[in-house]
Amino acid sequence: MADDQGHSTRRAPGRPRQAHVTRAVLDAVVDLVAESGMGALTMDAVAARAGVSKPAMYRRWPTKQDLVIAAAESRIGPLTVPDMGDFRAELRAVLTARMEAYRQPGVGRLLAGVIGAAAEAGAEPGAYRDYTSRVMSETRHLLERGVARGDVRPDVDIADAATLVAASLVFRMVGEQRMPDETLVESMVELIGRAVGVRP
Repeated sequence: MADDQGHSTRRAPGRPRQAHVTRAVLDAVVDLVAESGMGALTMDAVAARAGVSKPAMYRRWPTKQDLVIAAAESRIGPLTVPDMGDFRAELRAVLTARMEAYRQPGVGRLLAGVIGAAAEAGAEPGAYRDYTSRVMSETRHLLERGVARGDVRPDVDIADAATLVAASLVFRMVGEQRMPDETLVESMVELIGRAVGVRP
């Protein structure tokens, strides 16, 4: 028993340190991109900013692409919306959560960098598709739930509708260089709700 307790005591401090390294590195990525753009993002710069060794980084993220995607997902990751009994209410919840995430410092520039990096020569498209699929999974889920519940049309293309939901806020921020706000959220709820909802 004494040995087991001693073993647990030795292992416990290691876990917070590992979480701290991950957080420090991902925060450093966001800060560097926000301040100087993707051009300033090198493994050396991130390691120096985070105060960690490059081997510690490479163990977690073997490539710069892996690191950028992880940083994006630390700010814009999957979410869960409970069944509210109404598609528009659930859509509003998704769009509001995304709007709040996009308004975090540095996120706009980071997402622009992720989109640009996905089109670069040598990029692994599967990694970006996988990230996008995770981020959009709840939107697809609530559309499917709406179909099953009867307030989303059964002929709606779920993938296309999910893209429409995701693109509205992202393009406002990255393409139009304007921060998405509550007015845009409400407009999208109305427009998308009319497009995919079952008519009375």
